[in-house]
Amino acid sequence: MIKRRDFSATLGLSVLGAGSLPGLALAQGTPVEGKQYLKLSQVLPSTPGKIDVLEFFWYGCPHCFTFDPIIEAWSKQLPADVNFRRVHVGFRANIKSHQKLFFALEAMGKEAEVHTAVFNAFQRDMPEDDKAVMALAGRLGLDMAKFTAAYNSFGVQTKCAQASKLSEDYRIDGVPAIGIAGRFLTSPGIAGVRGAGEVVNGQQALAVTDYLIKLARSSKG
Repeated sequence: MIKRRDFSATLGLSVLGAGSLPGLALAQGTPVEGKQYLKLSQVLPSTPGKIDVLEFFWYGCPHCFTFDPIIEAWSKQLPADVNFRRVHVGFRANIKSHQKLFFALEAMGKEAEVHTAVFNAFQRDMPEDDKAVMALAGRLGLDMAKFTAAYNSFGVQTKCAQASKLSEDYRIDGVPAIGIAGRFLTSPGIAGVRGAGEVVNGQQALAVTDYLIKLARSSKG
């Protein structure tokens, strides 16, 4: 996990591929509040009739890069009452352009299409400012007029502000992290087992997330 205080636009990134996603199973029995997950002191608003699951991430985070194919495969198997979405954080000024990139792509309906390509690009050469983000968008083959309009739009500015507030409300201090139902928080760093490796700890975090989804559904949390 990258902590908020450690964010930098000049990280050297080298990570292992996540491989396939086996059946998720808890390594330490039933998750325990304060150990494998945290419970928020105040319940946050959520989508009516749905259980929101939010992945807080940063394109430039090597741990998010490792976790991405694991949570992507997991998200394809969720039941209909679970609403999964990604939230790009903007912890520092040099990350704001990356956050704007995410929400501009989302506004264009292109984020899912180029998600992996953007992640891969960030591991090779991380954009450091708006100009570099624009150059990346061009390399992705996007319609630059539409991208520029979205990138500079009030709508994207609003989405960025909302995402930053959501990160604060969930008390996110590092990524990747997972918020569940406006009530719970877990992550590979919180749920994982010391020395187990990032892939295993990512799978462990999702097993805890499955448990918390059931807990939220039963309204016993």
